[in-house]
Amino acid sequence: MSRQIIIKWLLAIMLVTGIALAIVYRGQIDTSVLQRWLEQAGWWAPVAFIVIYSLGTVFFLPGILLTAAGGVIFGPYWGTFYNLTGATIGAAIAFLVARYLGADWVMQRLGKRARRLMDGVNQEGWRFVAFVRLVPLFPFNLLNYALGLTRIPFWHYVLASYVCMLPGAIAYTWLGYAGREAVAGGEGAIRNIMLALALLGIVGFLPSLVARIRRGPMKTVKELRDMLEHHQDILLLDVRDENEFRGEQGHIQGAVNIPLGMLNEHLDELGDHQEKPVLIVCRTDKRSARAARLLARAGFSDVHVVRRGMTAWHEAGYEVVM
Repeated sequence: MSRQIIIKWLLAIMLVTGIALAIVYRGQIDTSVLQRWLEQAGWWAPVAFIVIYSLGTVFFLPGILLTAAGGVIFGPYWGTFYNLTGATIGAAIAFLVARYLGADWVMQRLGKRARRLMDGVNQEGWRFVAFVRLVPLFPFNLLNYALGLTRIPFWHYVLASYVCMLPGAIAYTWLGYAGREAVAGGEGAIRNIMLALALLGIVGFLPSLVARIRRGPMKTVKELRDMLEHHQDILLLDVRDENEFRGEQGHIQGAVNIPLGMLNEHLDELGDHQEKPVLIVCRTDKRSARAARLLARAGFSDVHVVRRGMTAWHEAGYEVVM
């Protein structure tokens, strides 16, 4: 057995052991005990906390709990910096561990669907990292390892993670700080709590904002017809119910019919188009816009609503299939 294989096995055993211990002792994490221990560390307290946070990220400790603890111990400003630094270092370590341990091995064994997703991530690069940091599609700790299996450059991953984790770090750090002030009865406790709730509201709004940004501008039926006539590689998605798709309005040649209510269940079938233009039609715009938001949140990067859908298509006198 080669030296490299031995190192990989030792690293894998250490990782599994660390995760198992973190799961077993997760319930014993106590902010007050951590605070007393850090107070004894003196000048080394920030460094010790960053190390603890980094290891917690690697070993799947709950990030929100550690972030709130940073706010309790260090306050909202330095706490945010230490939390964000620890989370980024931990995410970077997990990324490198996954890339070193099993990128080639995993890629050889990934199913077709997972391979399509991985190819989409590789094409979008740091923009995908930014997206999933702002929109929590996947658990944070697991995502760090998953992204290590892609071809995203390491520093693109680190910088995008650091910048795009900042809103959440600020909100949850301030929440921990506000909780400390409320318990201590400090001056301005109510104000701090209200500010923490406002920050959490902003973070909660980010997924909708990001989905709106990722959703491209609306297309007209003329633009759609031109794209179809030039045989551009697009997905024309009709989100009407099946009886409407085959009803009096008919449908456009080549359209894929997935009713809006079933779209979430069929996203895997659209994986080939995650990085390609997706144009959505319905009778008008309401259902199309809901479908566009759903696709954008699921990671589709080039989604467009066709303005007034089949109604405008009929008014323009274009051909339909009945």
